[in-house]
Amino acid sequence: MITQKLDAINDYANAVNVASEILKSGGIVAVPTETVYGLAASAYSDDAIKSVFTAKGRPQDNPLIVHIASIDMLDNIACDIPDMAYECAKAFWPGPFTMVLPKGDKIADSVSAGLDTVAVRFPSDKTICDIILKSGLPLAAPSANTSGRPSPTTASHVIEDLDGKIDAVVCGNDSSVGVESTVVSLVGEKPRLLRPGAVTPEQLRKILPDLIIDDAVLKQLKEGEKVASPGMKYKHYAPKTNAILVEGCSNSFVRYVNQKTDCAAICFEEEYYSISVKKISYGSKRNESTLAKNVFAVLRDIDTLGVKEVYIHAPSKDGVGLAVYNRLIRACGFNVVTL
Repeated sequence: MITQKLDAINDYANAVNVASEILKSGGIVAVPTETVYGLAASAYSDDAIKSVFTAKGRPQDNPLIVHIASIDMLDNIACDIPDMAYECAKAFWPGPFTMVLPKGDKIADSVSAGLDTVAVRFPSDKTICDIILKSGLPLAAPSANTSGRPSPTTASHVIEDLDGKIDAVVCGNDSSVGVESTVVSLVGEKPRLLRPGAVTPEQLRKILPDLIIDDAVLKQLKEGEKVASPGMKYKHYAPKTNAILVEGCSNSFVRYVNQKTDCAAICFEEEYYSISVKKISYGSKRNESTLAKNVFAVLRDIDTLGVKEVYIHAPSKDGVGLAVYNRLIRACGFNVVTL
């Protein structure tokens, strides 16, 4: 079976209408968002959600994010919503920001992987919002890729992983942010950053001054520890090629990889021409937003290089760099070399 491809660039209204009808009938559709492409299903339907887990090969203990298209929809998703949630919504919605809140009764239990909380966000991408409004459904949507693989930032990435496994893909623009949303839990004594993204800790602390950064942002989960948010699993976003994250200055990184054989380097553009092995630049070390936009496409490109190992130069952990570092350390299975 070939997945239906809906052209949202040249035939937008038809793509939105057809996708909405598929979702209302219990189907699953890959849709563009500003972060990454998502695999959407009705957040009210356990059967539809189970189809998402099956198509992705995703462990069912990994919760999903529910997407809404207006603040008015929040009351149908969550309950006992604290005042600080509305303050965060005013500051960061619509946009790449997700809140974990107490789960409302209408949301399928499978969305939250058995937890009594739900993750919810209001994306800024027009296409997914129009599909939500047309269908009348909040949409649970993890990244539209095979579980564990690099997340998709283009429709072609989705088709590469999931063609024939889902009902349709809405082929729209490439994702502008490039990494998944920032996730903050507002359940508990203090707000807790569970997954970094384009909304940075510095921005969050203007609204949430007592924000805590969860240990799992930069470290492995403890044995048996429950996943409170997507993106907290041990290994995520991984290429098939063995990948090692390398921390150190540019001169040290260049010397290190140039001594290696049968390998490739993922580097900053400033050091590209100094590297003698196969290499791909993922952007300037001075522009963390560009690194974020490019990182998943580059992780996919690694497997075209025909090498046994790839060494990835780690970005700064400041600002959006923290989100990029978080994705890379998981893509490398926490295999890190410090120079």
